[in-house]
Amino acid sequence: MTTMMAEAVNFSTAELRKSRVDKILVIEHDQALQTIIRRALVSEGYEAEIITNAINALALVRQKTHSALIVDFQFCGDQGPDLCRQLMQAAPGVPFVVLSANPSSVEKIFFLETGADDYMAIPFSPRELVARLHAVRRRTFQSTAESFYILGTVMVDFVKMEVVRGHVQIPLTLKEFRTLEFMIKNARRAISRNELLNEVWGYENYPCTRTVDNHILRLRQKLEDDPANPAHLVTIHGLGYKFMP
Repeated sequence: MTTMMAEAVNFSTAELRKSRVDKILVIEHDQALQTIIRRALVSEGYEAEIITNAINALALVRQKTHSALIVDFQFCGDQGPDLCRQLMQAAPGVPFVVLSANPSSVEKIFFLETGADDYMAIPFSPRELVARLHAVRRRTFQSTAESFYILGTVMVDFVKMEVVRGHVQIPLTLKEFRTLEFMIKNARRAISRNELLNEVWGYENYPCTRTVDNHILRLRQKLEDDPANPAHLVTIHGLGYKFMP
């Protein structure tokens, strides 16, 4: 992996904004609300995609990338809770705002527990809706910017727990990924085998540290240009290892 020698580059919020199309998917059946929401979004430079069929909306979310979702909870009827969960699962990390006519405390708890970024009672102020949308998108971009690590064309996604080179995913076991994640987040610091066992495996005073060596060996084989002479997963003799960007 020749490009892995490159200097590490972290995604900035601006770069993440460029990587996303500012199209907001609105799931709403009321024509008056559709008009209000569309005008509010367009006035702020967004493109509003209105859909009136909840099931079709789920299929659309699975096919296309949106900058945020705005969903009328009542419009979904009895399928509301399940549909909201499915929409969130189909678009992980995408800001999700729920609209609800006089939301009950039960609904508010549901919104929070299922991961909705914000909710608003109907009727609402269009300016407040846009302000809240700005806020949840800003929080999401900041969180996402801390969720990636880039080395040349290699991207480590700490949220999805994936390592991708170009468009090819590099398969890692859970412990391999956690080991890599811990070392990346502690780059340039010498890390003992016991510390890795404690932080990654949760073991203290583990009788054998060979398992750490085996995991580092496999990571080198998967990530290093020359596993026998690693440039990034470096051995610190007598102690453990160090990750060098």
